[in-house]
Amino acid sequence: MDLSISSSHLALISLIFLSFSIAISFPIHDNFLQCFSSHFPTLSTDSQLIYTPNTSSYTSILQSSIQNLRFLGPTTPKPLFIITPTNASHIQASIICSRTHGLNVRVRSGGHDYEGLSYVSFSNASFIIIDLVDFRSITVNLKEKTMWVQSGATIGEVYYKIARTNGSFGFPAGTCHTVGVGGHFGGGGLGTMMRKHGLAADNIVDAYLIDADGRIHDRKSMGEDLFWAIRGGGASSFGVILSWKIKLVDVPPTVTVFTISKTLEQGAIKLVERWQSIADKFNEDLFIRLIIQPMGGVDQRPRRLQVLFNSLYLGTVEELLPLMGKSFPELGLEKKDCLEMPWIESVLYFAGLPRGPGNSIDVLLDRGLQEKVFYKGKSDFVEKPISQIGLEGIWESLLEGGSVYMIMEPLGGRMSEISRAEIPFPYRKGYLYNIQYVVRWGESDAGEGSKEDIDWIRRLHDYLGPHVSRSPRGAYLNYRDLDLGVNEEGNSSYSRARIWGRQYFNGNFKRLALVKGVVDPTNFFRSEQSIPPLVRMERR
Repeated sequence: MDLSISSSHLALISLIFLSFSIAISFPIHDNFLQCFSSHFPTLSTDSQLIYTPNTSSYTSILQSSIQNLRFLGPTTPKPLFIITPTNASHIQASIICSRTHGLNVRVRSGGHDYEGLSYVSFSNASFIIIDLVDFRSITVNLKEKTMWVQSGATIGEVYYKIARTNGSFGFPAGTCHTVGVGGHFGGGGLGTMMRKHGLAADNIVDAYLIDADGRIHDRKSMGEDLFWAIRGGGASSFGVILSWKIKLVDVPPTVTVFTISKTLEQGAIKLVERWQSIADKFNEDLFIRLIIQPMGGVDQRPRRLQVLFNSLYLGTVEELLPLMGKSFPELGLEKKDCLEMPWIESVLYFAGLPRGPGNSIDVLLDRGLQEKVFYKGKSDFVEKPISQIGLEGIWESLLEGGSVYMIMEPLGGRMSEISRAEIPFPYRKGYLYNIQYVVRWGESDAGEGSKEDIDWIRRLHDYLGPHVSRSPRGAYLNYRDLDLGVNEEGNSSYSRARIWGRQYFNGNFKRLALVKGVVDPTNFFRSEQSIPPLVRMERR
């Protein structure tokens, strides 16, 4: 993997812009182009690397991986340039020239940031997007049981590469196959195998990063403090991750999945109440999450809800049934409810993709399959089971809301064995499960409808306050939420960020800020929720 600037690339694309008709003409624009082009004087004029608003494909490139339609409106700030690098030197040049000429930088891999911060800047500053869509090679070392993954690759591409290389291996990451690894790994990486193997970030063993000075570091040269910070602390606050080295995990030849639906009349609330007390204590091979969602259409009245008990077991159905009979007999699982399959097919199952005879895992390579919708998300972590009365209140709220669902994922197992300070993600021993809330709406409701839906999910989040973790109330970075700490005031960026910083990272926030103060003291890599620099004052 060539990560250094060659002699022909040390200087930033002069001829490339001859094919662009640039109507925008002001110093920051022209100065950036001149700076960038000086680094690549030999690059071909037909190379597709930089897109400006005057480039015919600018809009399609910008919109290509925006997953939340909230950020496709005409009033959403647009980048001055979109850079689509194919090697490290293009990224280095983008950083150097942006820093020199006062441009903010956004780095996009899969475009799934819940608040659009990988491709939008709300600070009124001119900004560029470094879009890693062409920066996604993957190489496997079976002898080491490791894999180098460039940050623009998707989780689906990682899963596909593993399965095509050796069906005995897997990797513990998320269920949405179009999510980019750059943000997913950098924010932690919850997934169906986390009770067995931990988060995606727990299984990262090295990385290449470009810092604010354009220098490339691996784990050794960046140091253990920075390597600690980028695995779950929001890597984009510290630099641009070129690639991650991940540790593959063993998976059995057969896994078992099931999804059982229960309604209120079928005792759903009692089952959820029971699940809360036992799901984190199951055998670590067993993962059962809950999905609470409306039945039928959003406008169906009277409205009904269902709870889906959605499970992966790392073993056969014959092994699973006695385990469930002992651990969760109330669910009434039977053999007919279960499906056995290779692990890679379980990836398709949880992603809602076609599987079985006549269907190929090649579907995991399709970055365009993800449905694009208007949505707003929130999150929580739970330390004590929510009472039946509390659950009934949730149920009533969901019956009143729009197109909403809640996902509750059990922790425990390996997650409880890893120290809260091992990486920045702090929700380990003592936490039962996490909650994700998402409300969605259609294009016809994009105006007032969106405000109504967002206000509703905020009320639901407020209602849950007394029932979830407190001091601080927890939140998951990869379910980004700009509501957190929105009214916080302070004399420094650090004091203003403490509310959301402690919600995402608990006691690890200050250490993240201290690392930021060392590696990026001028706060070049910044966004509306980036880690602020905290500079330690040395005693004289």
